[in-house]
Amino acid sequence: MSTAAFLFTPFPPFSPPFKPTPKLSTGFHLRLSSSSTGLRHRRPSPFSTFSTLPSGDGGDINNNNKSGGGGGTVTMGKATAVMRMRFGGFKERLLADDLFLAKVGIECGVGIFTKTAAEYDRRRENFFKELEVVFADVVMAIIADFMLVYLPAPTVSLRAPLALNAGIISKFFHSCPDNAFQVALHGTSYSLLQRLGAVMRNGAKLFAVGTTSSLVGTAATNALINARKAVDKTSADEVENVPILSTSVAYGVYMAISSNLRYQVLAGVIEQRMLEPLLHKHKLMLSAICFAVRTGNTYLGSLLWVDYARLVGIQKAQEEENPVLE
Repeated sequence: MSTAAFLFTPFPPFSPPFKPTPKLSTGFHLRLSSSSTGLRHRRPSPFSTFSTLPSGDGGDINNNNKSGGGGGTVTMGKATAVMRMRFGGFKERLLADDLFLAKVGIECGVGIFTKTAAEYDRRRENFFKELEVVFADVVMAIIADFMLVYLPAPTVSLRAPLALNAGIISKFFHSCPDNAFQVALHGTSYSLLQRLGAVMRNGAKLFAVGTTSSLVGTAATNALINARKAVDKTSADEVENVPILSTSVAYGVYMAISSNLRYQVLAGVIEQRMLEPLLHKHKLMLSAICFAVRTGNTYLGSLLWVDYARLVGIQKAQEEENPVLE
């Protein structure tokens, strides 16, 4: 009886278990994964530098603020193209001055012309007879001209930080600008001591470049002269060997002092602070004026070198070489 009553007893209606309706939170909650125990240091993108890259003091990447002085216009497209280059030194210089390669071409082109003209003026009728000597001299002059443009050119520094165990002197010169007069980027500044350090550092490099290039060029010239004397006995007294060591050291000192200071002022003051702020929208005119200024500087350097070489005694004046008979 009890069993039949159980079978015919109706079951209560089925109802799903109660689930509370989720509420939308008005706040934002950040969940970190269990594997993250701290914040990771992310290497800043090199393009973060370009966002504050001035075309002058107070300028921005698109050169919207024209009130300041400084390098040529640097756009994001140009910056992206420059960053694809393999040579870091060229990147740093092109980001600071988009006419850097044009100036290298101007300087080397002017150097070839002026050096060849000087060789012809010195050799006259023997110019074509001594073409191998002329070629060696011109090649060494081109190398020196390239370094005179490259080293004192203003830069946007992309260099990696020094090691923690670097010495005091290394840290000091690492913090110096590449040009003593270059415009500092936003958030950076250079002290007078750091700008003087740029002159000393470039001077040491130019001394090494000048001495080495002159040493190689002078040795090659003397070797060609001796070979010519061995073949042509009649020319033994016509051409004298050039003193190698004294000429090389004297040329190194000349580049470290005269050339270094002239090109520092040319790149940092005349071009970056004076010409480029005025002519940043007229690249053709700017290039033409830079060509004229650099040609004049090269000519001035040739005159100063002759006077200096005569002063230290490695070259003799024409009057001393060919004294006038009374």
